[in-house]
Amino acid sequence: MHSRRLEIFGPYLLLLATCVAGWWFKAHCGASWIGDEQYITGCYSDAVPFWGLRGVAAGQIPYVEARIEYPVLTGALIWVEGLIARAIGGAGADAADFLFVVALVNTVLAFAVLRMMERAGVPASRRWWWAGAPPMVLYLGHNWDMLAVALAVAAVLAARRGEALSAAALAAIGTAAKLFPILLLPLLGLQTLLRGGESWRERIRSACIMTVVAISFWAMLNVPVAVRSFDHWSEFYTFSRERGGTAAAVWEIMAAQGWWASDIAARNLWSFVAFTGGAAAIVLLGWRRHGGQAWVLFTPVLAWFLLTNKVYSPQFDLWLYPFLLLTSRRLWPVAWFVAGDLAAYWAEFWFFASPGGGGMGVTQAHIAIAAAFRAAAMLWIIVDAVRSPAPEWLTARALTPPPATSPQPEGRPRPIG
Repeated sequence: MHSRRLEIFGPYLLLLATCVAGWWFKAHCGASWIGDEQYITGCYSDAVPFWGLRGVAAGQIPYVEARIEYPVLTGALIWVEGLIARAIGGAGADAADFLFVVALVNTVLAFAVLRMMERAGVPASRRWWWAGAPPMVLYLGHNWDMLAVALAVAAVLAARRGEALSAAALAAIGTAAKLFPILLLPLLGLQTLLRGGESWRERIRSACIMTVVAISFWAMLNVPVAVRSFDHWSEFYTFSRERGGTAAAVWEIMAAQGWWASDIAARNLWSFVAFTGGAAAIVLLGWRRHGGQAWVLFTPVLAWFLLTNKVYSPQFDLWLYPFLLLTSRRLWPVAWFVAGDLAAYWAEFWFFASPGGGGMGVTQAHIAIAAAFRAAAMLWIIVDAVRSPAPEWLTARALTPPPATSPQPEGRPRPIG
């Protein structure tokens, strides 16, 4: 009985401690930064500059009155969190209040992911790994990517249950928060088109319905804002196209090491070519094993997207982490990835502080080493995901659920997640 209670409630208690640590890790610097402390101590958070520079403190409406370089659902979340922060702090509300609310909302989303994992029958060991995740400490208060992460997890688990339309809708909503959940949609479409047991007419019809559902949910969130203020709505896409890259992205590393200097146009082109070519190879090579549950390939496709993108911000590792726990056959490569995440995080932030003399002399070469260590783990994970079958727990319950009239074995979670 005691072990059963620990299995059920233990991950939730650990996650609470992890989220408190994540809030403190960003909040210990307060509402403003002195010198390079946000980089030296790692407490940088987008919430602090956004409070004053994106109209949050003034209550400005995103896209209508304020410029926000995020998709609309994240912009709406930022506005709501600002409203709560001003209600909590009153006339004296500051960036620290806003950071607290951001961390609190992300905590709720992290608990939602854990609950989804539990309902899906994810093994307890993997739920413990989510609950005690180092990336959660690093990024809980960093920005707003947890919203898209939670929606993407919900979409993948819906696909696992065979609810293709729900998965497409959730992925489309997630795309309105951050772009990466869109990578699930082609996999869902291919699985619908290439599944057996139906005529081509029926499969094409199902794929068209899925496409309409995805576009409708995305448009429902985006079109009203785009019609009202197109320039501000499109800021996310313009900003993404025009930014040069980040220090830990492969294109910037190659330029910094003198291997290949590329301008923004070249990076836009070659990152697209590298991603699409690699993603197509992942799907083609992985289809023999995973064609019946193509959503399993979302993990290696997302990992490849991160590796080839011209922007690899530190918090992007949080995108991948829950899907590694859901789909990886082994956990030791996940630990390897987490070690690389920690190394890349501190290398990048201490590099930012180094010009001011406070970063312990970290250079772009150190960033390259840390990023290469992380990339090696991701490449191993990609190859293993393509060549190996998915974990038995992931597919068995989804594909062969017990009959409705069969008694449920004691202590075994029902496959309802």
